[in-house]
Amino acid sequence: MKTIVLAMCLAGLVPLAAAQTKAPKKITAVEAKDHVNETVTVCGKAVDTKVPRYAIGGRGKPVEVDLDQPQPNPIFYFVTFGADPKKPQEVATTYVGKQVCVTGSVSVANDVTFIVVDDPKVIKIQK
Repeated sequence: MKTIVLAMCLAGLVPLAAAQTKAPKKITAVEAKDHVNETVTVCGKAVDTKVPRYAIGGRGKPVEVDLDQPQPNPIFYFVTFGADPKKPQEVATTYVGKQVCVTGSVSVANDVTFIVVDDPKVIKIQK
């Protein structure tokens, strides 16, 4: 009887364990528009950055990093913060000109998709 109960418990945990280890789907910047409100990994070349005039409560200025297509017609961007709130330009030197992948939930504003990055560990520079 104990063996049956143990087997049933383990069988119930297997789908949970498999779901937690599944990596988000990798897509291109162009494909992001088809994945709004989904958690995915978007990959592309960081081509430009934009830093707004104002900072956000102690975190510094958010930096928009365009992938594959720069302003004035971006197709996808991610928003992140520099390690030093007083030096948002460090984000540009870290990512621009490099292939990067960023993981998160895709949102859309003004017909452009984007991901807001809370943890810089979800931004990976590709070799």
